[in-house]
Amino acid sequence: MQSLWMLVAAALFAVMGACVKLAAAHYQIAEIVVYRALTGVVALGVYAIATSRPLGTPLPGTHFRRGAVGATALSLWFYAVSVLPLGTATALAYTSSLFLAAMVLGVALRARRRVNPWLLCSVLAGFAGVLLVLRPNFGAGQWPGALAGLLCGLMSATAYVYVRDLSRRGEPAWRIVFYFSLAALALGLAGSVFTGFTAHTPIGALQLAAVGVTALLAQLAMTRAYALGSALVNASLQYSTIVFAALLGMVLFGDSIAPIGWAGMAVVVVSGALASWLAQRPRTQAGEARATLKED
Repeated sequence: MQSLWMLVAAALFAVMGACVKLAAAHYQIAEIVVYRALTGVVALGVYAIATSRPLGTPLPGTHFRRGAVGATALSLWFYAVSVLPLGTATALAYTSSLFLAAMVLGVALRARRRVNPWLLCSVLAGFAGVLLVLRPNFGAGQWPGALAGLLCGLMSATAYVYVRDLSRRGEPAWRIVFYFSLAALALGLAGSVFTGFTAHTPIGALQLAAVGVTALLAQLAMTRAYALGSALVNASLQYSTIVFAALLGMVLFGDSIAPIGWAGMAVVVVSGALASWLAQRPRTQAGEARATLKED
């Protein structure tokens, strides 16, 4: 029952994606990033002050690297959501586990260690599923959005390595999210210098507020899920975000997904969950991927 919190988180992340798509009709991507990040910075800053928790960190370099790649991944996903069907953009973003598993395989090959054939098959199947997702759902003019979604998955995988490293070195989850939000806020503000700020309307302001609030609630639900439930069950259930997003896209935006697209999403979900499970035995995927970053 505890892992049901992950389903709540998955639904909220899908709702956040829908809010981003709605807001993107009126605001620049950099602006949406600003308001999404501002909610986290303010909420967690108030939490730290109210509970007398220190905001200072002994690991500023790792936070900086995590924040840089994480904030970039967030921006890329927002862009992908704005130009692609919601389910398609979300499926591409959730290739992060496949990229992370590919890092594990890459390290094993370079070290001439035995490669897990099931892990290799799950990664290959997952990327085949990506092709099925893309083929019926976007045209030639949407290649930038597809590329942004895949880059989001790659950078999210790298960000996850840093998150695992920070957690193992004693950084609390709230401080990791705070510095990520701070980095995203800085990136959004830098981008807004070039794209400018849009005048608010009541509906637009509500959409931006919804992006920030749903993101914060989703993170809290996900944190609770991992605190109370099985990590492997949660890793599998998080892929339900793709299904929720696809359904919301059909209802709210009239997205049309062909049967082959649904099949591709199913392949991504199954292979991604399997890759997550396999990559954590016996070596954790974070440890393998961290070795990749150190060797390169």
